[in-house]
Amino acid sequence: MFRSLRCALLLPLVLVAFGCGGGPKEEAIPVKPVDPMAQVKSTLQNYAKGQPLGSEVTSYEYMVNELQKADPAKAEILKAGLDELQKIKGSPAAKAKELMKKLGIDEK
Repeated sequence: MFRSLRCALLLPLVLVAFGCGGGPKEEAIPVKPVDPMAQVKSTLQNYAKGQPLGSEVTSYEYMVNELQKADPAKAEILKAGLDELQKIKGSPAAKAKELMKKLGIDEK
């Protein structure tokens, strides 16, 4: 009886001492910096193709703030252009293309 009790108590200690599979391994995952112009480019390209303004207008402030960190001059141009886009009635395509040129974004 004591022998089986000792074995039952000893088994968990042996497993803890030697580990169950060596434990978790740390792995470094590189994080790539996000290009603040990527979302701006995508949004303006969609407008240039004729897509009307939608719920993405709620992300305008975020796009401007992120671009502000990288390029304050372009952020000011973007803010003014996005404000104009919101005032347009009808298709935003022409204004989006104009804004893309000001920001140096290729239409392709």
